[in-house]
Amino acid sequence: MNSPRRKPSYGASRRSVLKKSFTQEQVNFTVPISTDPVVGIIGGGMSGVLCALYLQKRGIKSTVFDTGIHGLGGRMGTRIVGPEALTFDHAAQFFTVSDPNFAEMVDLWSKNGLVRQWDGAIGELQSGGNFNPLPPSPPRYIGVNGMRPLAESIISETSMMNVVRPCWVSKMEPYNGKWYLSENGKPCGHFDVIVIAHNGKCANRLLASSGLPLIARQMKRLDLSSIWALLAAFEDPLPVPSTASGIPLEGAFVEGIDSLSWMANNTTKLFGSQTSRPHCWTFFSTAAFGKQNKVPQESIPSSTAEKVKKAMLEGVQLALGLPENSLKSPFYSRLQLWGAALPTNSPGIPCIFDPRGRAGICGDWLLGSSLEAAALSGMALANHAITVLMQIADYCQSGGTSPDEFALGLHDEFQPLKGHDIGQFPGLSSEKQINKANELQLTT
Repeated sequence: MNSPRRKPSYGASRRSVLKKSFTQEQVNFTVPISTDPVVGIIGGGMSGVLCALYLQKRGIKSTVFDTGIHGLGGRMGTRIVGPEALTFDHAAQFFTVSDPNFAEMVDLWSKNGLVRQWDGAIGELQSGGNFNPLPPSPPRYIGVNGMRPLAESIISETSMMNVVRPCWVSKMEPYNGKWYLSENGKPCGHFDVIVIAHNGKCANRLLASSGLPLIARQMKRLDLSSIWALLAAFEDPLPVPSTASGIPLEGAFVEGIDSLSWMANNTTKLFGSQTSRPHCWTFFSTAAFGKQNKVPQESIPSSTAEKVKKAMLEGVQLALGLPENSLKSPFYSRLQLWGAALPTNSPGIPCIFDPRGRAGICGDWLLGSSLEAAALSGMALANHAITVLMQIADYCQSGGTSPDEFALGLHDEFQPLKGHDIGQFPGLSSEKQINKANELQLTT
């Protein structure tokens, strides 16, 4: 495929040199959309893969570009380590369901053996080992073999989607009515419509000189938290508190400890309490701790890593009410910084679409910070999951003749987003309490 020319054209008008600012010239495609359009989707998390799946339902082909080396899935990350197959869900821990469209999809996943309910003891853990289990409703869902296999199973359902990974799209240029993508000068193909299904610094850099100032401005308004994840494997079970009926804790939102916001036993969650496997725990810091100890996630200084690991394990000890220095050291540990972990603000809309530039955005941050929000966003952008919105599929099939009526979310204001430091879980009792407390604080 030939590379774009130095002076690209995107229809009748001529594009000027774009500066890396939000005063860049708006791309305005006038060339009719192909009768057999192809959509380029940058980002292979839940919203990106569901966008591709629902585009297929409308007969539209897509290519998904993802940076994942081990697999795609975005925050649906599962890490399997060594000959013992130590297994950790190291991003999304579980999800709940409140929307009927998402519920229908989860029911199908459940029937196909991809997800199941997590019936283990989950609750709130205060310093000293005071454990408060949450009620069983709403159901908590997990991937049967971890979160990443769920993403891979969704992809296997699509025959009209091509996946390219690992690939870090670094440039997008308009030329003759199409978007040309490249990775460090290497061509990645050309597309009729672009979907951006990731966020953070990389997305901002990609959009800075793209010719999509309205989309770039909305993306720039997004604030993201930083959270440390500590994966730790222990030979023996941790001395965790139990419910009144004697069921030991499997997952808990930790309260009152700066270095810890969540802890979960992946082994019992995924394989049951009778397994003889080592106990693989995922620990998450608070967003405040992440901010205080933020460093470049691609190059974490060893001194910072040791400091953070020590503080988080001390937090585990405090949370469980154990004597000082009594927590046994894990035989395996891995520390990871999610530098762009979760959104702290949101426009509260399912998706964004710029019809003149033939580009859209989907992602959990548009509606919240849950797996459900990510799914609904991808569905909305692709296939009219929310009936009051137009979407890419309709836009492609309309021929792009009257674009303004398809504009979505280009001017919506952002509002602060409430929930747990590790995300939102619609319907969860503790989340309702958090939101009520926040509302009371704002009122007073």
